[in-house]
Amino acid sequence: MVNPIKGISISCDVPIAQFITHLDNLLRSSQKFITEILKLDTSCMFVKPQSEEMIRCEIFKFRDQISFAKPTSSPFLACLLDVYIVRLK
Repeated sequence: MVNPIKGISISCDVPIAQFITHLDNLLRSSQKFITEILKLDTSCMFVKPQSEEMIRCEIFKFRDQISFAKPTSSPFLACLLDVYIVRLK
């Protein structure tokens, strides 16, 4: 007999899938949210529906941590660019 489980299917790239798996491994066994990871494609997983907002929030935090703002132009940077352009000529 089949036991249906309500959940959310997540399909993502491998680094994000590894991050989600890492989040799941940090929790106690009673709080784990990954129901199943597909054997053929490790970037697809099935998670408990109540964990959707937490996963989304953690991914946004992670993305913000690894994102960098474009540096504003500074005289030093402009000088370096001038030197680099001069060397190319």
